[in-house]
Amino acid sequence: MVKKTLLAFLALVVVIAAGGFAYLYLRHPAQRQPLEIKVSMSPDRIARGKYLFETIGDCGDCHTPRDFTRVAGPDIAGKRGQGTILSNMMLGLPGTVVAPNLTPDPDTGIGLWSDGEKIRAIRDGVDKSGRALFPIMPYTSFRNMSDNDVQALVAYLDSLPAIKNPLPVTHINFPVNLMIKSAPQPAGSVPAANPADKLKYGKYLVDIGGCADCHTPVSHGQPIMSKAFSGGQVFETTAGKVTSSNITPELDTGIGKWSEPYFLKKFNDYKDYALNGPPPASGPKAFTLMPWLHFSLMTQDDLSAIYTYLRTVPAIKNYVDPHQ
Repeated sequence: MVKKTLLAFLALVVVIAAGGFAYLYLRHPAQRQPLEIKVSMSPDRIARGKYLFETIGDCGDCHTPRDFTRVAGPDIAGKRGQGTILSNMMLGLPGTVVAPNLTPDPDTGIGLWSDGEKIRAIRDGVDKSGRALFPIMPYTSFRNMSDNDVQALVAYLDSLPAIKNPLPVTHINFPVNLMIKSAPQPAGSVPAANPADKLKYGKYLVDIGGCADCHTPVSHGQPIMSKAFSGGQVFETTAGKVTSSNITPELDTGIGKWSEPYFLKKFNDYKDYALNGPPPASGPKAFTLMPWLHFSLMTQDDLSAIYTYLRTVPAIKNYVDPHQ
């Protein structure tokens, strides 16, 4: 009798486990139907999209090949948006992770995607077919991007020259391929942020810029939000290893002693490199994944708003050596 009960219990466990696996395997990520929209291609909207792509959106860092033989890894000219295989550079990724071709090429890019599908991918985290995007694509941050800004970004993508660049399909290893299905969430409608409210606009820029994504330590693949912005996340690449800095207003280990002019100067020092090309990299301390070149092109008002917001986040003592 006891043996039969044990066997029945084990059978029940197997059935439940199999059912749970089937659910995870077959379920679709949360998503909505893409908007039926054709974004305006006005010069002002394209210009705003270009600004977002090049600066706070930092799209080129993943979707454009970069030259890490030079300081800060500038984009390679003429290849903007053509896509890269991120797992060829970033170590420790769970499979083949590809930042796809974002140009309007119909065969290897997103030329056959509707604008609504592009908006859904950027903010909601699912591709044209409804498949979950690997969250190295910062859609959990872009979820905060306003309707106006995401449409501007799509307008700029639509204006890019089509580049034919065949790439492999992203393939995420088990069980991560099942786990990432929980990451996408419909963004809904997001109102425009008001630049006149410096603190709230600074938070908006920090959110869509994904500053916390890199500057927060992680444990078992998850950010430790009680230590947000305190740095310590390690990035290992084929080009070098670097650890994110503490950007909380803590006086000794963060940026609490930085004045606003000094904060702005840290970015502005890279502007000439961004406009005219950086020098060759020399030694491990020249390697960085921080998008200095892109962020140096931000307006002084936007950088000032970011500084204003960062001064309000909790100060956390956490000494970080960026080049361990």
